[in-house]
Amino acid sequence: MSTEGMSTVTSTPSAPIHVPSVAALADAVGQRATGEWFTIEQARIDAFADATEDHQWIHLDAERAASGPFGTTIAHGFLTLSLLPRLASSLVEVGGVAMAMNYGLDRVRFLNPVTAGSRVRATTELTGAETVAQGVRLSSTVTIEIEGVDKPALVAQTLALYVPEA
Repeated sequence: MSTEGMSTVTSTPSAPIHVPSVAALADAVGQRATGEWFTIEQARIDAFADATEDHQWIHLDAERAASGPFGTTIAHGFLTLSLLPRLASSLVEVGGVAMAMNYGLDRVRFLNPVTAGSRVRATTELTGAETVAQGVRLSSTVTIEIEGVDKPALVAQTLALYVPEA
């Protein structure tokens, strides 16, 4: 059964997933961790609009957005996605790592808009670990929750490469 679009909201943050070594990542598959709340302020939305040159009124014009479909301005979907490192990177701690890097995304779904002033957080579930020449490629499902809202903002299948210390 797919959990896309279903709420994963938990009441409190959890401890990070601790993995003793890169080689042990496969043993951690199935574990889940939830992070702290983070507020998406209008100033951040404005800065993202400037950085990406996406100045659509739904993100920036509070007066017009008040009569729009969400009653206020909303964060860009790509802004929410760009916060994955801030929201999720502390949820998995792996020992003996020389380097960890973003390997990409297999799937991203924007399910619900994030209104300005909302608080969001990440829940990460480790879904796969594949040994590759450089180390281990870890697959995770990251869900960005919106405080007080049942439907998540986004769900992404992320990939990270963990390279062990020599």
